[in-house]
Amino acid sequence: MKQAGFTLVEMMISLFIGGLILGGVMFTYIGMKVTTKDTMTIGELQESGRLAINIMQRDIEQVGFWGTFYDDSFTAINTTTLASPTGDCSEGDNNGSFPDLTSDTNFKGLFAKVAADSSELSCINNPLVGTDILQVKFLQGRQLKVEAGVNQTQSGENYFIAEQENARFVRGIVAPSSLNVNATVWPYSHHTYYISKQSYTVNNKSITVPALMRKRLVGGEVRAETIMEGVENMRFVFGLDTTADSRVDSYKSIEQMTPSDWENRKGILTVQVFLLIRALQKDPGLKIKNQTYTLGEGEHQRVLPSPDYDDFDKGYRRTVFTTTIRLNNVGANLWRI
Repeated sequence: MKQAGFTLVEMMISLFIGGLILGGVMFTYIGMKVTTKDTMTIGELQESGRLAINIMQRDIEQVGFWGTFYDDSFTAINTTTLASPTGDCSEGDNNGSFPDLTSDTNFKGLFAKVAADSSELSCINNPLVGTDILQVKFLQGRQLKVEAGVNQTQSGENYFIAEQENARFVRGIVAPSSLNVNATVWPYSHHTYYISKQSYTVNNKSITVPALMRKRLVGGEVRAETIMEGVENMRFVFGLDTTADSRVDSYKSIEQMTPSDWENRKGILTVQVFLLIRALQKDPGLKIKNQTYTLGEGEHQRVLPSPDYDDFDKGYRRTVFTTTIRLNNVGANLWRI
């Protein structure tokens, strides 16, 4: 009885066809895996950049808003202030958490500088050199009810009491009996944003990444907190009104800003924010040569990598985010929240 089988040629053809099919499947699988990884990394960068900008934007937009206090400056005649908190962030005249009523300069609600040392603003340790630091002091834009039977103030928190031509910085529960009929009460904040390296555990592996950090006034002290991992560099450019017509007529980087620019409560109308966002982990398959990242425009730009910023590993995916924030309440008596 004859038995039919495959010839050697048929076996070889079958193996060849099977190998082609298997190779195609493997190629598709690897391609999908790489695409999925790239998509997740890009999504991570997009989410980090969007959230970081949104958080800072909420704070910056409130600069210049002082409730129903309408004077142009805080003085010993119209203001009651508080002592500097523990670990206060300050540099230069009248730039702490609360107004210095002995100073002959205006209280700075907005201030920025470029990190150049291991200690900055008397409160920040080991900022990433070559990145910007931003201070903002503002009211949170939510007027509190302080009256008989309803008191939304809390023990240990900082508040601003606005009484048209008089201002009071206070801490703790505000007694309704201490307010006149025109007084309004607002939560008060002082935030300082900077970039520093932080260590985290990802997939059971310890990694060190740059992160957007914030020093925040809490009661009688300033505390540090992490805002967003992966923020590698930060740049600010300020739009100024030098002709008092409520229009931006010049742009200045931090290096170009003068003490009088920072003190001019009505002069800074916009803040351009540039963030360089980096993936948390390296991409071994990344092949990018001579790629540069530009933060700012023209003479205000910062191009990375650069000789002044040598902490730059090209093995990470990166992207730049930018936005322009309008300080709607600067120089106005009809505040917009």
